[in-house]
Amino acid sequence: MAMTTRQRARMSKTIQIALFFVIIIALAALVDWKKASYAFFSFDKLGPMFPDMILVGLKNTIFYTIISFAFGLALGLLLALMKMASFAPYRWFATAFIEFFRGIPAILVLLAFGIGLPQAFGTQWPQSVNVMCALGLVSAAYIAETLRAGLQAVPKGQTEAARSLGMPAWRAMVTIVIPQAFRIVLPPMTNEIILLTKDTSLAFILGATIAQYEMTKFGRDGITQLDAGITPLVVAGLFYLVITIPLSLVARKFESRTTKTKR
Repeated sequence: MAMTTRQRARMSKTIQIALFFVIIIALAALVDWKKASYAFFSFDKLGPMFPDMILVGLKNTIFYTIISFAFGLALGLLLALMKMASFAPYRWFATAFIEFFRGIPAILVLLAFGIGLPQAFGTQWPQSVNVMCALGLVSAAYIAETLRAGLQAVPKGQTEAARSLGMPAWRAMVTIVIPQAFRIVLPPMTNEIILLTKDTSLAFILGATIAQYEMTKFGRDGITQLDAGITPLVVAGLFYLVITIPLSLVARKFESRTTKTKR
């Protein structure tokens, strides 16, 4: 007797569930739990990391994210406007900037600001400035494209209505178009902050004093100093999640609100 569509779906689901549990049981049997416990859960050896080191790393990670995003947002807005300008050289410059900084790894930009420029010009900037400029330039390239899409999504009729009332073009852009564009791009902009938070982990390649460490640097040093397996990295990862998970929830809320508004 042939099975109905519902019976076949139920059979398929049962097989998938059974296969899933078989794989889990097999993996559990293969794992050396003593070594795994040492590698991932040696929290009793992390005393030297708490509370000062962890709090310094968390504070600097948040600080680097905020200043880099602020710099990237300001520059990204300028680039978005330049790419939409009627003056061709502005569009050429914005396009070249965006393609360049989207096409090279952020780690190269960090090395350029932290090591290359000081050697080339004999200048030495604070660590926070190097991180802000390097990550801000890379972030600006992505933010510019996001904002450009948001600006173009605002109905042109609103600008035309403002102009018909005698409002200058720049004022219509600042007071009408840009605020609406920001509401449109809030979800992807929140995702950009999450990506930027993770990119701050690259700052450790520049070297720094303990007061300038971010979470990844403390986790990396903890592996070699505390004899706790990779537990320091596990802790660092958990603190990154403390930052990124709330941001993800905010992004989903914005997406849900945007979807409801469109309906």
